[in-house]
Amino acid sequence: MPATALDIGTYSIKAISGEPGSKPQVNRVVEVFNPSGVAVPTDDAGVEKLAALVESVLGDYDLPRRDVRLSIPETMVSTKVISIPPLSDAELASAINWQAEQHIPIPPEELALEYQVVFRPSRRDDKQPMRVMLVGLRKQIIDRYVQVMHQIGVEPTLIETQVLSIMRSLQFTNQDPTTLLVHIGGSSMNLALIHLNELKFVLSHLNGGQLLSKALEQTLGLDATQAEQYKRTYGLDPAQFQGKVREALMPATRLLVTEIKKSVQFFVNQNPQESVKRIVLSGGSAALPGIVQFITDEIGSEVLVAEPFATAGGNIPDQINRPAMAVCMGLLYRDA
Repeated sequence: MPATALDIGTYSIKAISGEPGSKPQVNRVVEVFNPSGVAVPTDDAGVEKLAALVESVLGDYDLPRRDVRLSIPETMVSTKVISIPPLSDAELASAINWQAEQHIPIPPEELALEYQVVFRPSRRDDKQPMRVMLVGLRKQIIDRYVQVMHQIGVEPTLIETQVLSIMRSLQFTNQDPTTLLVHIGGSSMNLALIHLNELKFVLSHLNGGQLLSKALEQTLGLDATQAEQYKRTYGLDPAQFQGKVREALMPATRLLVTEIKKSVQFFVNQNPQESVKRIVLSGGSAALPGIVQFITDEIGSEVLVAEPFATAGGNIPDQINRPAMAVCMGLLYRDA
């Protein structure tokens, strides 16, 4: 049965329909500007406005409504990987709420919590701790998302965080080198460290691609539409537009790269024998001309751009921002 994956961002709404699974068959890829600039509504008026926009996306592009999958912005989520003494599944279920109180900064009565064991030592190695991933957010956030869908007669089949979706779209294995995933969205940048196919930490920063666009507006006197076009066309390429766009973008770009460096250093400080071998960029700004070379020069690690359609088939358009679709493809790679 065909599914629709939705990634509602502050800059745009992205949607992909197709047959889900380990090798999804894509039917349609859509990206529509989000004029509200809001990814998560905070009141009933915001719910109605976002519902109308999602309804137009589903209706105008004839997207399936029976299996609709949603992502939640990472800035709304608290994801922690904790180490605790080895417990059975039953013991962990009894202890998990107490653990969440220690690590998730959300009052228990407001908390929606999911957890997953990412490492459990063998019984012969009971001195080694087990590691558990906690994913918590306020119940109100989920309620708002569900309310948006109910407004248009849709019952979402699954809701998960952006980072988990992106990781699935990139199909990490134990053979992959230690990787820092950098997802640059419109209003935020999310960083996730994956070591031996295990998520180590997730960090979010409230600066993203729109910071770069604003820099062009202020420095070159462009309107918002022009700034977005110049950013996407010229980026950090010194040979384009006499290097003026690169010069205007550089302070904001350095700010983002500084946060990437901090994440790399954070991992190395905790794991002195390890190093971050690879950085993978996803999100709309991952396609910024020149950004791969700039980050490579600044950090020294291999830098790649996400290719979320690597094992997918079907109708994949040539003219799309492929790394921007990583969240949607991750939702489509998941078996419901």
